[in-house]
Amino acid sequence: MMNTAETTTKSSPTKLPTVGLSRRLFAILYDSLLLLALLLVAAAVGTIFTDGEATDPGNPLMATWLFFVSFFYFAWPWLNTGQTLGMKTWRIRLERIDGKPLTLWHILLRFLSAIPSIGLGGVGLWWMLFNNDKLALHDIFSETRLVDLKQLKQ
Repeated sequence: MMNTAETTTKSSPTKLPTVGLSRRLFAILYDSLLLLALLLVAAAVGTIFTDGEATDPGNPLMATWLFFVSFFYFAWPWLNTGQTLGMKTWRIRLERIDGKPLTLWHILLRFLSAIPSIGLGGVGLWWMLFNNDKLALHDIFSETRLVDLKQLKQ
């Protein structure tokens, strides 16, 4: 459950600063470990449909299944609290730049644009070092940002 100090009105952007690169990286690492564990379970569940046999590499059904599991790992908490478990640990929250509530469209844009942004050597994350508002490329594409909740009183 979110702290009352961490809740904000969804009609205006917060005055909280955008989180820096190092805390983003730690949250990404934390969430990556959790997602890996979830994907291992999802792959095991997928073997139910192959009579316990391993699927062929590149199997489109398994790849699609794991893609959707990955998407929902992020989409569900972002829609409900704006925070994955890694983001809660590092006191980071996702919000729209205009302060309105997050929509599935913004989350889908963020998820899809983060794949190349983070995956291609982190070029999208490095972009934030040159952006005045400390926004990564996937922040810009999805019109969202990660705010630093350490500034809130507990």
